Amino acid sequence: MEIGISQEALAEILGVTYQQVQRYENGTNRLNVENIQLIADALSESVLYFFENGKTSIVGEKPLHYLTTEESKLLKYFRKIKESSSKNIVLQVARLAARGEP
Repeated sequence: MEIGISQEALAEILGVTYQQVQRYENGTNRLNVENIQLIADALSESVLYFFENGKTSIVGEKPLHYLTTEESKLLKYFRKIKESSSKNIVLQVARLAARGEP
């Protein structure tokens, strides 16, 4: 409400249900760093928006390390793949590319 976007609209942008957005807002489901960034991007806000002015902040997991932009993009698209056979193809391609094979 503060930013002028409904839970339904934000849910559509994020590709989740509005109930999931409610869970994020009330702290039932914790957010990882990547999801905080996705929500900030969707709202055209800085990630700092969620951590300023005494607002409660809940982060679900501690990052082991920061991902590069390319790694984040790859992970984002990989997570959208539904079929395990398609995921295996992506993994095989990545393995081959990492070896320097054509």
